[in-house]
Amino acid sequence: MAVLEEQRSLCEDLERLEQACADRILEEPKTIRDRLARDHQICKFVDRFQQQSQRLLTLKTDTDGNLQKELDSLTTHDPFEEFYKQLATMKSFHRRYPNEPVENLERAYRRRPPGENGVIPDYLSEIDSMFTGEESNGRFFDLTQSHEEYLNLPSVKRITYLQYMSVFDKFMQFNRSQKMNEKYFQYLTGVANYLESFLRRTRPLDDPDKIVAKIESEFTQAWEKGQVPNWGKNGPEATVKVEESNNGADSVELFCFACQKGFSNKNVYDHHTSSKKHKKNAAALDQTASSNGINQDIAQKAELAHLKDRAIAEREWRITKLTELMKEQRDATTTNVERKQSLTERERQMELEALYAESSEAPQTAGDGDGSDDDGDDDSKIYNPLKLPLAWDGKPIPYWLYKLHGLGVEFPCEICGNFVYMGRRAFDKHFNEHRHIHGLRCLGITNTTLFREITKIDEAQRLWEKLEGDKKRLKVQAETVEEMEDAQGNVMPRKVFEDLQKQGLL
Repeated sequence: MAVLEEQRSLCEDLERLEQACADRILEEPKTIRDRLARDHQICKFVDRFQQQSQRLLTLKTDTDGNLQKELDSLTTHDPFEEFYKQLATMKSFHRRYPNEPVENLERAYRRRPPGENGVIPDYLSEIDSMFTGEESNGRFFDLTQSHEEYLNLPSVKRITYLQYMSVFDKFMQFNRSQKMNEKYFQYLTGVANYLESFLRRTRPLDDPDKIVAKIESEFTQAWEKGQVPNWGKNGPEATVKVEESNNGADSVELFCFACQKGFSNKNVYDHHTSSKKHKKNAAALDQTASSNGINQDIAQKAELAHLKDRAIAEREWRITKLTELMKEQRDATTTNVERKQSLTERERQMELEALYAESSEAPQTAGDGDGSDDDGDDDSKIYNPLKLPLAWDGKPIPYWLYKLHGLGVEFPCEICGNFVYMGRRAFDKHFNEHRHIHGLRCLGITNTTLFREITKIDEAQRLWEKLEGDKKRLKVQAETVEEMEDAQGNVMPRKVFEDLQKQGLL
């Protein structure tokens, strides 16, 4: 493609992207699902706009000189000669590639209404796969996995999920020995990554990268000034931290840097400071500091401990700030958990059905908006884009029930003529049905009870041959058995007779 034509195409693409963003901003989404779909579409358009702008700027700078060469050929030579040359090039290209698709920018950025042609658009499907059922399209947190990891931390009191929602961003209850545990670091990393991912999924237009970078810069400044909560500047020998315990009393945590050991009892710590081992380690630490780091091993350990402290403190800071930023979702999650705990199983099932009906209502109304007023036709048309099985009332079953029974998993059976059974329940049930039994009888198999879980013809024939061979072998062995009779007239195999005779029972 010529440089000028490529610039023209890029300018057209930028204008259409700008118009597509403007059209979507003017929309008023009715549901949170539609709002998220619109925001993510706009975010993708903005990213593409930046890429195309950077590409256009590179062509404008003309670092390789191709643009100037093309301008010179148009101005100094015959313009019609250059035109026919490019026309011949285009004809030659399309002659070699007659089926080359043409990019239609107008169609690419045109918004397709939900329910068009009975298919859910891709932008709505992306939103459905982006969130879990517990998150409900970004309205609530889903920290169930983090709650399980929290309960598996050492020396942690077991709390419910509702209690966890109010304390997952508070770290005063952990002492230094607990924070130095590798499981604690992995737990913090998981919570921080989840909150950052939740922010990117629910607020794509708020520039999540800028928000995360701001949080990191604020942490760096606070760390350098020693203003990070629970992570003040530590002295060369020990640090004392007073924290409020659950019963209202004060517990003191002490840490000895000379021996790299923590203490929860002040009497034990005082006894430790007067021991010979502590004095020896403290003297070695002082000697290292006075001799400009002769012992590099201790210095490296101190540096590694400092880096690990900074990494743990950074994750705690990020969790706290992101939770403050998404306080509304946290409060809504707490309220939702309390409400769900008060519901019965039937009420939860009805709620799930209502949520599914609400999510499918908008595409259905959009697809039916063709001006027809025939109530009979509206009742006969059932919106079922996911091809779900129908219930007893003729309506599709709920999607959660479809996933629960695994109806989306296919189980083919070669014996039944490559018939495909949807779901494990139907697959297990078909072994006693006429189709499968008839297929086995066509293969010459009469005993069908031993052929469960076998769907291949080759496997069934080999198993039947083995069973028949074993049956014949047993029959031959039974015919060739030598029988003996005792004095009382009892008939028995020769081996049994000899064993009883050796034992003196005959």
